[in-house]
Amino acid sequence: MPMLNFFDNLCHMKGKQFHLIILLVAVLFSACSKSTEQQQHEQRAERQRQQALYEAAFKVGVMPTLDCLPIYLLKDSLLYDTTKVDIRLRMFNAQMDCDTALVGGSVQASITDVVRAERLKRNHLALTYFSATNNYWVLVANKKARVKTLPQLSDKMIAMTRFSATDMLTDLALKQGKPKYDSYKVQINDILLRTKMIVNNEMDAAWFAEPQATQLLALGHNVLFDSRKQQLQLGAIVLKRYMNVDDATIDRLPKLKFMQAVRPNQSDIDKAQAFLH
Repeated sequence: MPMLNFFDNLCHMKGKQFHLIILLVAVLFSACSKSTEQQQHEQRAERQRQQALYEAAFKVGVMPTLDCLPIYLLKDSLLYDTTKVDIRLRMFNAQMDCDTALVGGSVQASITDVVRAERLKRNHLALTYFSATNNYWVLVANKKARVKTLPQLSDKMIAMTRFSATDMLTDLALKQGKPKYDSYKVQINDILLRTKMIVNNEMDAAWFAEPQATQLLALGHNVLFDSRKQQLQLGAIVLKRYMNVDDATIDRLPKLKFMQAVRPNQSDIDKAQAFLH
């Protein structure tokens, strides 16, 4: 009889333990559920906080070209008071995309050229020049296009961007070269796409700033026109982290000295305005 009571008590204890385990598991799942719910709530709150910070930040449109280098250095080296200003960089591969961001208000400043800026101002966008850059453009001819001089641009395609420095420079180059037959301006805004088109023999000639110009010259393509020889202040340089070029290209880049912030020359502005008429 005592033995029977022992087994009854044991089964009774096991039953209690079983129910206790079930209860603990239920509590554990409940705790996990609350934790997940709380975590999702915190994640939503953090996304909202980051979005608010982004909207309040001073955003600058940049491109993978050397004229943006001072901005990259400013951002990376934190050479400004981060407690007073939050600078965010927005990368674009086409100047037109930078301009669209300016027009739409998604950036407050941008790298551009004087022709583009005057075009935007003519379309009633309130812009103020902060500084000129030392950017320059070269017209690079595909080595397989058999074009080594400007007159040989007859019946050739030239990649550029409308109402920009490259548009104006195309007119200057054709005016100097006087090709026998018409040349064709082809609007290719993405500078990385332009590079690929020259490399893949899909375009006869195209305009490039640095470092893409140096990159293509190293591959044996030909320079037909250089804006630096036209006494036009336009400007550029690049870093691998931002500009998708290799170390060999960076080693070949010209040494550039960046100027202090100064307004573009009025003569360059006048020429840009005249071109847009």
